[in-house]
Amino acid sequence: MSPVTAGVLQLLALIAALALAYRPLGDHMARVYSSEKHYTPEKWIYEAIGANPSAEMRWPAYLRAVLAFSAVGVLFLYLLQRVQGGLPGSLGFTSIDPDQAFNTAASFVANTNWQSYSGEQAMGHVVQTGGLAVQNFVSAAVGMAVAVALVRGFSRSRTGELGNFWSDLVRGTVRILLPISVIGAIVLVACGAIQNFAGIHEVGRFLGGPQQWNGGAVASQEVIKELGTNGGGYFNANSAHPFENPTPFSNLFEIFLILVIPFAMTRTFGRMVGNLRQGYAILATTGVIWIGFTGLMMWTEFAHHGPAFDVSGGAMEGKETRFGIGASAIFSVATTLTSTGAVNSFHSSYTGLGGGIQLLGMQLGEIAPGGVGSGLYGMLIMAIIAVFIAGLMVGRTPEYLGKKIGTREIKLAACYILITPALVLCFTAAAMALPTPGNSMTNTGAHGFSEILYAYTSGANNNGSAFAGLNADTQWFNSTIGIAMLLGRFLPMVFVLALAGSLAEQKPVPETAGTLRTDKPLYAGLLVGTIIIVTGLTYFPALALGPLAEGLAS
Repeated sequence: MSPVTAGVLQLLALIAALALAYRPLGDHMARVYSSEKHYTPEKWIYEAIGANPSAEMRWPAYLRAVLAFSAVGVLFLYLLQRVQGGLPGSLGFTSIDPDQAFNTAASFVANTNWQSYSGEQAMGHVVQTGGLAVQNFVSAAVGMAVAVALVRGFSRSRTGELGNFWSDLVRGTVRILLPISVIGAIVLVACGAIQNFAGIHEVGRFLGGPQQWNGGAVASQEVIKELGTNGGGYFNANSAHPFENPTPFSNLFEIFLILVIPFAMTRTFGRMVGNLRQGYAILATTGVIWIGFTGLMMWTEFAHHGPAFDVSGGAMEGKETRFGIGASAIFSVATTLTSTGAVNSFHSSYTGLGGGIQLLGMQLGEIAPGGVGSGLYGMLIMAIIAVFIAGLMVGRTPEYLGKKIGTREIKLAACYILITPALVLCFTAAAMALPTPGNSMTNTGAHGFSEILYAYTSGANNNGSAFAGLNADTQWFNSTIGIAMLLGRFLPMVFVLALAGSLAEQKPVPETAGTLRTDKPLYAGLLVGTIIIVTGLTYFPALALGPLAEGLAS
């Protein structure tokens, strides 16, 4: 079987698995967020934190709860790293430096999981499991809660109430993320991923010196890093490491985990607004972009030239031989079109155009299908923009799901789509202009610029992957990328929740013959075009200086 055929068959198998999970998982999540019942373990959590899960919140209260919870998470994780040297299970590692501790705390709370350190050489068991793994769960649940709040904004009328953040947070963790993670961890252990609390031990000798390795609760952290679209690896090699991702089957299973909740949330959306066709329209939009990007990535990496490429069947540099080009390309697109950041190959070694596809996938806003929660609310913002553009073309007040899109709504949507590009481009310009950040670049020219652009694109979009030729473990990058991650995560949430509150206060507008049908293929096509054009106009000059210039030069 040729490598191309194997890659296509793996993609088809992945699509089939996602299709099988779409309806039951999507309906389950809709029931979770619509139920008024509280399970006993959930009640214990509410009592411990002093929350009333039945109290409805307007958008300012919901936002304050999101920000307060996340601020406590940043502080706790920062302090945990700073005192690591005195904790049990530290494996002899010292406390983390202040700038790196801030960067890591911001990263994991923001659902980014950018890592400027090697996990197996810096973090002990307590920090890995009690700090990083816990944030993998709750940061994902925060994103899902904000998405559900926006959906309630569409489904409710004449009220500013969006539900209860604490209830949404706990239910998303206990009823959705935890059960799937337990099953997924068992699958990964069966595939060969490790799950222990072993210390550092010698595993052999290499080039005359001893090779040492430490164990860890890897399988359990691996599953939630993918399922929650987090991305931080227990080991520096991330999902290319055999302890995290041992076999071709585990590789395909991890891609499935990355995509399953974001795709299924489109059905949750359709179920909660009372119109499944609206969910199918969003699903079609995300599916077209995802399959298109995957096809382009496979083409760029299989389109070999020269003797070395002929022998290997494509661009094998930086890719694991146990996965091959096809599975690496599928993983790469899945991780950059979601806010995951996990990698099973060296992104910096992809072809110039392949690196451009990775960058553009993040720059779309990671909405196809995007991160858990963040992908759905990002896509709904773009849906509002598309409706507004359609309204301008026909001279009609835009409406979406029975809600008028007026001046306030479009201003909030515009602020949402502008904040991330502003962070990416401003920080990239500063890093290229100042001498100190430039010293971290191991490459010059177009690829060196791409490394910087990729770093801030990954941070501000809460992705976490990197072109690893850049030395980001410096005070400049730890601080500025940390700031970009926090602002890129929580500023958009301000606009999302304000928009949700504005929509919930409206009374529904009856559908007429002139209403744009947003559940039809025509609208899905308009939405795809809006996403590509808006992103292309924003980032095209930067892409032309980096990956496009590199790709055309080769």
